[in-house]
Amino acid sequence: MVVSFECVTRSTKTEREMFDLARSIDSHTRSQAASGEKAVAGVTDGLIGLGQDVTWSARHFGIVFRLTSTVTEFDAPHRFVDEQTRGPFATFRHEHRFEPSEGGSVMIDRLEFAAPFGPLGRIVERVALAPYLRRLIEERGRFLAAS
Repeated sequence: MVVSFECVTRSTKTEREMFDLARSIDSHTRSQAASGEKAVAGVTDGLIGLGQDVTWSARHFGIVFRLTSTVTEFDAPHRFVDEQTRGPFATFRHEHRFEPSEGGSVMIDRLEFAAPFGPLGRIVERVALAPYLRRLIEERGRFLAAS
């Protein structure tokens, strides 16, 4: 079973600017400063691209997690996808889409994930993880739009 949701962020920035901000390791680190998220392996600064990976270390729910994701699809400046290759989730896929709009652009984040631990994981997904991840993605979107 996979949980999915979308977050939409409107910005006065261009599609290209939002695309580059969304794949910027530095912008991501600044947007997630509250959790102490930092890139510790792979691409650790600058812009990430197709086939490249990054390992993040961050504290969530009082626990330090490491998650490695790889950019598996890339269509600049319209879309890219990163997927967990190592980490706490059974599956984790994040699609980033960018569209021009009047006065700027729209960024659409689509997250699909599944927790480990079978039936217990399904409960945790819906009760804790989905709302928590939605809030993180929304905060990140607002941060990038304002950068």
